[in-house]
Amino acid sequence: MAPRVPQPGVTAPGDELEISIVMPCLNEAETLRDCIDEALEAMRACGVSGEVIIADNGSTDGSQEIAVAAGARVVPVAERGYGNALIGGINSARSDYVMMGDADGSYNFGELGHFLERLRLGADLVMGCRLPKGGGTIEPGAMPWKHRWIGNPILSGVGKIFFRSPVDDFHCGLRAFRREAILGLNLRCSGMEFASEMVVKAAQARLKMDQVPITLRPDGRSRPPHLNSWRDGWRHLKFLLLFSPKWLFFYPGLTMCVVGIAGFAALATGPVTIGGVSFDTNTMLLCATSIIVGFQAIFFALFTQAFSMHIGLRRPDTRFRKLLEKGPVEWGAVSGSLLLVAGVGMFIYAFLKWQRVDFGPLSYADSLRLVIPAVTAMTVGVQTIFSGFVFGTIGLIDGALNSSSRT
Repeated sequence: MAPRVPQPGVTAPGDELEISIVMPCLNEAETLRDCIDEALEAMRACGVSGEVIIADNGSTDGSQEIAVAAGARVVPVAERGYGNALIGGINSARSDYVMMGDADGSYNFGELGHFLERLRLGADLVMGCRLPKGGGTIEPGAMPWKHRWIGNPILSGVGKIFFRSPVDDFHCGLRAFRREAILGLNLRCSGMEFASEMVVKAAQARLKMDQVPITLRPDGRSRPPHLNSWRDGWRHLKFLLLFSPKWLFFYPGLTMCVVGIAGFAALATGPVTIGGVSFDTNTMLLCATSIIVGFQAIFFALFTQAFSMHIGLRRPDTRFRKLLEKGPVEWGAVSGSLLLVAGVGMFIYAFLKWQRVDFGPLSYADSLRLVIPAVTAMTVGVQTIFSGFVFGTIGLIDGALNSSSRT
């Protein structure tokens, strides 16, 4: 008997499939059948064998029965959330490639061929682009103005700057990818920010990314969408910030330190007058605050980077491994103690100046010009000592985990 050859669009369990089209679903009875039909027809038109997976998130409107009758495979996902539904569907896929898209009729699954072409040429992740900037088209009424002109441009722009991503539409829900490549990213976000997490981690993992222009249509539902513009927009922005400690902590902290130190240097010998405005010890106090807060922000960036690597949220970085292995407690204690001693020395010098006048009145500006740098040096020194111990703790945990994994 001749071996059975998979037929385009057939979803029999024994078939060797090239593409799985995954649709998250929560009460999409109005549009689900048309989306499944469109996806199956696209596979037939492309001559590709595949399956349609409906990742059902607890529908109560009969969506499951509609999906089965239309020829799709239903995968129940108990944990609520857009990300959870997609993770469940992707894990259940039986193919090398996966395409994901909403089941509300807004995306045209007939554009499958463009995505497949890029995947077959070696792309790991192919993003659809709805925005005219990337050649996409948004039909009238398909996207609210605040999404088109505020949310998507801002969040996509932030993503491109923070993570050097080559895609123009960070949040397009129609995308295709190599299943194994995406599973290797260990995606965790349960909600709408799953879309950002996939692009961010793909960029950090240096996966080969591409994009194709698509057309966004008005969805076919009579009810409001599950998406909440401001809540989900904030969740996306929060994710981008939390996943980029350089932009959230390091760059602002470094800027504050540089500005504070420059102010200290300018005011060290006396007041500075610019355009008739005199800057003196009050400005020096602001510079001290800038240095202390900025210094701590830099340590926050390092803590976040090290801890997120430790829990597997970020990919390992050899520079931080070396940082944790080269005695952070010792160098923190030594460098912090030097700053602390310098601060105490300046404070003693200020005290001796006061003693010379029998602890009588001193020039307010002259005394503060010594006391403020002294307190700043002592504060930063203590921060450095304690921060070294925090790094040591993270390194100790990593060492224990590495030891246990070898036994």
